[in-house]
Amino acid sequence: MAYDFDLYVIGAGSGGVRAARFAAGFGAKVAVAESRYLGGTCVNVGCVPKKLLVYGAHFAEDFEQSSGFGWTPGEAKFDWATLIANKDREINRLNGIYRNLLVNSGVTLHEGHAKIVDPHQIEINGERYTAKNILIATGGWPQIPEIPGHEHAISSNQAFFLKELPKRVLVVGGGYIAVEFAGIFHGLGADTTLLYRGELFLRGFDGAVRKHLQEELTKRGMNLQFNADIERIDKQSDGSLKVTLKDGRELEADCVFYATGRRPMLDNLGLENTGVKLDKKGFVEVDEQYQTAEPSILALGDVIGRVQLTPVALAEGMAVARRLFQPEQYRPLDYKMIPTAVFSLPNIGTVGFTEEEAREAGHDVVIFESRFRPMKLTLTECQERTLMKLVVDAKTDKVLGCHMVGPEAGEIVQGLAIALKAGATKRDFDETIGVHPTAAEEFVTMRTPVAG
Repeated sequence: MAYDFDLYVIGAGSGGVRAARFAAGFGAKVAVAESRYLGGTCVNVGCVPKKLLVYGAHFAEDFEQSSGFGWTPGEAKFDWATLIANKDREINRLNGIYRNLLVNSGVTLHEGHAKIVDPHQIEINGERYTAKNILIATGGWPQIPEIPGHEHAISSNQAFFLKELPKRVLVVGGGYIAVEFAGIFHGLGADTTLLYRGELFLRGFDGAVRKHLQEELTKRGMNLQFNADIERIDKQSDGSLKVTLKDGRELEADCVFYATGRRPMLDNLGLENTGVKLDKKGFVEVDEQYQTAEPSILALGDVIGRVQLTPVALAEGMAVARRLFQPEQYRPLDYKMIPTAVFSLPNIGTVGFTEEEAREAGHDVVIFESRFRPMKLTLTECQERTLMKLVVDAKTDKVLGCHMVGPEAGEIVQGLAIALKAGATKRDFDETIGVHPTAAEEFVTMRTPVAG
């Protein structure tokens, strides 16, 4: 049977665009459908605008610390509307780049909501198209629990488009999105409370990292409320919000921001017309080659719920394109040693096993840890401390994990991720000459283990 397309991609986010572009480059006839914005979550309401807001929030510290270096800054004034307008302009530029990437690759772009009619047919804007393969790359969507008054809360989707900076913000959640946005609001001058129902935020991260960040955020004056959850939200006559907690306490806020998880975006996609199966969390079930239970339909990125990171979706998109259209170049994606950063203030950078994971996996570990006040702060009143940690296998000397909390942690850990991917030992770290004076050199000068 002759199909209209060799590959029809639903979703023009990072993974979908990468798969489409490279499939077209391999000679396939490809179409992409997108109902919202080109670039997906990351470009529009995720990592890119969030990082721009993090940069904006950091300037308050820079102004404050500059006096230690002889500067006498004038009165600093922050204008939220200017930041958001400039952010929007940059996102519009990136949308255009994504459009050009697709069109210049020879990909057909359909703008509208695509629905799967059967395993080889898609309907969009009243038209039907056939495809040998269909790729679902529709990403995720923030979830707000349906408590009384949930309609008064916002998610990350709305946070990027607030008309003004709220004076009092209550951020709900314990994951990296909650921690990052709490840092943004706090850094920009809002009275910020971070509320989490668990004992300590960032579950799954190394225990020392979680504890260190808690100490640093507390030093900065952020109100951290653990073992706390919201019962209901009531809007007051003056527009403010009264938040009632499950323990009976009441808090007041001008904005309640929920970052309590994301769900796969499968609304009205037509999966009921196929044999595609979902796992118990609602994500699309795929095998090692991203194939669903329906042989002609594949899925990748946030919608499969594996590692929900943009570079992972990009790598998955590349893997799908190669497997389908350039099989001699195909190699399965290795999900081990994926580095990641949390753009909290201060930043977190991490790669490999946490201490807890290493012990659970049966490794006899040696821990190297350093906490210090960075050189830049020695001429200031700021008491922020940086944490660096290595998790080492006592038998093989292999470095299993590397963790950092401090300025530019993500930038530093990216390089170390290559070393860990290559199987570096602690001896390799010890025999590497440091770059002086930098914070990064601490990773190659830690000699005394702190725990075993």
